[in-house]
Amino acid sequence: MPENVAGPADSWWSNAVVYQIYPRSFADSNADGIGDLQGIIERLDYLSQLGADVLWLSPVYPSPHDDNGYDISNYQDIDPLFGTLADFDRLLAGVHERGMKLVMDLVVNHTSDEHPWFTASRDGGPSGDKRDWYIWRPPRAGMDPGTPGAEPNNWESWFSGPAWTYDAASGEYYLHTFSRKQPDLNWDNPEVRQAVYAMMRWWLERGVDGFRMDVINLISKDPALPDGIMPEGARFGLGHPYYVCGPRIHEYLAEMHREVFEGHSRQLLTVGEMPGVTVEEAQLFTDPARREVDMVFQFEHVGLDEGPGGKFDVRPLKLTDLKASLGRWQTGLGETGWNSLYWNNHDQPRVVSRFGDDSPAYRDRSAKLLATVLHLHRGTPYIYQGEELGMANAPFTSIDDFRDIESLNYHREQTALGTDPATILKGLRHRSRDNARTPMQWDATEHAGFTAGTPWIAVNPDYVDVNAKAQLSDPDSVFHYYRRLIELRHTEPAITHGDFHMLHPDHEQLYAFTRHNAASSTELLVIANFGGADLTVDLPDGWEDSDTLIANLPATSPLTSTYTLRPWETRVHRRSTA
Repeated sequence: MPENVAGPADSWWSNAVVYQIYPRSFADSNADGIGDLQGIIERLDYLSQLGADVLWLSPVYPSPHDDNGYDISNYQDIDPLFGTLADFDRLLAGVHERGMKLVMDLVVNHTSDEHPWFTASRDGGPSGDKRDWYIWRPPRAGMDPGTPGAEPNNWESWFSGPAWTYDAASGEYYLHTFSRKQPDLNWDNPEVRQAVYAMMRWWLERGVDGFRMDVINLISKDPALPDGIMPEGARFGLGHPYYVCGPRIHEYLAEMHREVFEGHSRQLLTVGEMPGVTVEEAQLFTDPARREVDMVFQFEHVGLDEGPGGKFDVRPLKLTDLKASLGRWQTGLGETGWNSLYWNNHDQPRVVSRFGDDSPAYRDRSAKLLATVLHLHRGTPYIYQGEELGMANAPFTSIDDFRDIESLNYHREQTALGTDPATILKGLRHRSRDNARTPMQWDATEHAGFTAGTPWIAVNPDYVDVNAKAQLSDPDSVFHYYRRLIELRHTEPAITHGDFHMLHPDHEQLYAFTRHNAASSTELLVIANFGGADLTVDLPDGWEDSDTLIANLPATSPLTSTYTLRPWETRVHRRSTA
């Protein structure tokens, strides 16, 4: 590594903690049932008390909201649903006053079909000035345009159905890897790239501290646009091998770094959300010497409970699979790569319901265990709003309870195929993105204190017992446990800089590992019982006199080489190696 390039663990963000805000569901200040920027401003002290270093703001740009804001119609303004640019400036100032940073969501694989770039591309026809800003192709030879099978290739949308929509006025199809209202930008066109970089610089000049880049590894497509084949064991649909980490992706991200971030006077953060990325690719993306992105957001571990039928075909998690996945990323990135650590985000169901136990007996305990295991890994932890309270999946009982386009499309598609309605609903109840999007639970008043109006999606009825107000006053709450974990990351070098060694990789109930930091002569032992029964475990020698760094239950006996963990118990111990 060149002398002037620091390793990831030496960067400011290596011991930071990021808190994701989904504005629509965070806090509503004007009683319209939708969260807004002023609502976030009013809760900044809460986030500061938690100890968050960085706030990641999901999209607040103008949008038709076909995909809840990830379909952007204007990159340089604020949607009136959320407020104004002046509100945003006040939010940013409040964040900075509290010593935190703010990262925007950058969605540049696609725009809304209502963005002026796309309307010009569509309405100008094949010879228009902006036609090549998007990906247009004629129908297959010999096929009637607009009929099934006439699409330029067989690629599938992530939101069900073909990845092409026919435009009768121009006689061509446009590509959309997501919703038909989210046409893909043509990154092979240098004018597109320069327009995106100019927009990014505009936000940085306004004072934002970086970007979380939505599906950024999809921006480079194989220009031949060949028909897709489904490799054995693949989790994605037809076409994905031709645009997941496509042929020019490293070139584009290196160019973005040069054009936007190079030499910037402020501390910035760049996070690449990269579905389908491998460990080897992620090491390249995050190697500081290559100057692409600071860290990746990958999905391998959150696909482990998917059955052969895909996302909504739910199977029980095998802990050995989870350990193998997370352990591979811990060791595979080495000293040059860096990973984002997360259980939850706006696209994932609530982890306490998914990998923990959300019953009243073990909900708090398993929430604390999951937090401990995640935050003690190497990488930058992310907390999704409500995770720090142990918020759980919602008890959806009907398709009418759902709002997410992915869930609604899946229900429509499976219903047309004749799938049993109860089976469809079961899959959606477990895995729908709407589980993450129910309103933040602030207190026990109506609608959980989220809004004085009618919320855009129903509040989880458990808010009466699970809410921020109750937890702030309880020193043993999930909230205060998260706060202590964040303090540990800020003060314990072995968490940021320590190497990682998995213990008992084949055990189906025990998650255990060590973190060793030679510079501080300290070693940490993390043990966690992923189950509802007592578990007696064999531990390495030499931990009998170690210090308890954090635990979700008081110790009942000293730590010995044979130790019994209670249901969902986790402990972190520290010892000197000097």
